[in-house]
Amino acid sequence: MPDKNTIARPYAKAAFEAARGRLAPWSEALRRAARAVADPRVEALLHDPRIPSEQLAELVAAVAGPSLEPATRNFIRVLAENHRLGCLAEVSARFEDLKAQAEGTIEVEVISACALSETQQGMLAAALERRLGRTVRLSCTHDPALIGGASVRAGDLVIDGSLRGRLERVARALTA
Repeated sequence: MPDKNTIARPYAKAAFEAARGRLAPWSEALRRAARAVADPRVEALLHDPRIPSEQLAELVAAVAGPSLEPATRNFIRVLAENHRLGCLAEVSARFEDLKAQAEGTIEVEVISACALSETQQGMLAAALERRLGRTVRLSCTHDPALIGGASVRAGDLVIDGSLRGRLERVARALTA
């Protein structure tokens, strides 16, 4: 059985095409619908064969907010009819990737051994923008377990410049 990301990809593309010019409202609606489906009470209903897909779609749309556009409601109904409401979190995440790509931005997660100053964050963001060719939005956290350095994740790109990562690579090389 395909994983949820594989299932979500064509739905996210379809939502993205339907949302042209209205990306922000669609993004928010998908995020709210994904949160609704993640609720354990709603999630339990998704697997109940006695509940018709129309009722599930209406429930998710109602929980996601009364201000949903008709196109978004229809999209949720299509997901329900195809028994894909459980993939809404992945659909929303893929939609956000497509939105960021269209807007020329990218979310970058930085985990460093110690907190980065504003100057360091600015320098890192500028270097990543040059390398990736997109506007970078940094999300910085620190983890003393890295010992030193930092780990950067931007989409599929992972740069592990942490001391712990280097030590692990040396250990693998020595035991190989």
